[in-house]
Amino acid sequence: MATKERVLSGIQPTHESFHLGNYLGAVKQWVELQDTHDAFYCVVDLHALTASPEPQALRRRTLASVAQLIALGLDPEKCTLFIQSHVPAHNQLAWVMECLTGFGEASRMTQFKDKSQKSGADRTVVGLFTYPMLMAADILLYQAHQVPVGEDQRQHIELTRDLATRFNSQYKDTFTIPNGYILKAGAKIYDLQDPTSKMSKSAESQSGIIDLMDAPEVNIKKMKSAVTDTEREIKFDEKNKAGISNLLTIYSALTGQPVSAAENEFAGKGYGDFKAAVAEVVVDYFRPVREKALELLTDPTHLNQILKTGAEKASAVAEKTLADVYDAIGITSRA
Repeated sequence: MATKERVLSGIQPTHESFHLGNYLGAVKQWVELQDTHDAFYCVVDLHALTASPEPQALRRRTLASVAQLIALGLDPEKCTLFIQSHVPAHNQLAWVMECLTGFGEASRMTQFKDKSQKSGADRTVVGLFTYPMLMAADILLYQAHQVPVGEDQRQHIELTRDLATRFNSQYKDTFTIPNGYILKAGAKIYDLQDPTSKMSKSAESQSGIIDLMDAPEVNIKKMKSAVTDTEREIKFDEKNKAGISNLLTIYSALTGQPVSAAENEFAGKGYGDFKAAVAEVVVDYFRPVREKALELLTDPTHLNQILKTGAEKASAVAEKTLADVYDAIGITSRA
């Protein structure tokens, strides 16, 4: 029987709830990939430290993220689900990656440049600069063949490939060279109040963000208040009808029917009816997810057992890779 290709991806626990864009842009496809691949998924709490979260908030959000991932369909029996910091090899390999990366190479990472320019040099932490090397370690530890990421992470995947190739050439053939599995562009979800900007928790206003853990009535109100345009036709046209196109994308993604079918379904109907219908679909889809996540959070012992098992499975792979790396570069093994 052919061995399944391995995938590795992670998500930061930076907020109390994932939003609609997180699910449709990434997690929905993670769920699909666990059936066809040897899937490793982690909550990357170490990466979240670059935003200096409050300790209690980080702890709470990390468990909340795990609960939501399971509620959204990740099955610990089908995939390896774990917390990044529970596998110390991530930090250990990250240092090796930092020692392979040129300063100029790291400086050219566009996400670092963008964020540091916004914050200013004095307020930018070194961890933001070395973030891509830790991400490379996350991937290479598990010998991942594919890395499901959004388009904005493509440059980090290219750096990871460069570092893996460099290590294999300079020392010995140790790492699998990963490929970016760029997630489907069609699932990109935009802010309900600014449909030209990607749905993101960093937006100035949260009124355009659909949080999966919000009460149904909150999300119904947000959907009904979504920005549209002055016309009446319900038609997919991203340039001229960004708001309607965004709502059609959401409706299509959650019902499974093509956008063209949704256009036909709502032909001749008003925007108010259309927005109400999209709101109903969103609320009905995520109501059981919210209930399941809340139920899981009432039993942290059970969640921690899942994470313990996941960390053990992840560590078995990560520690083998790290041992091979240390041997290749001449680190003396502990007797």
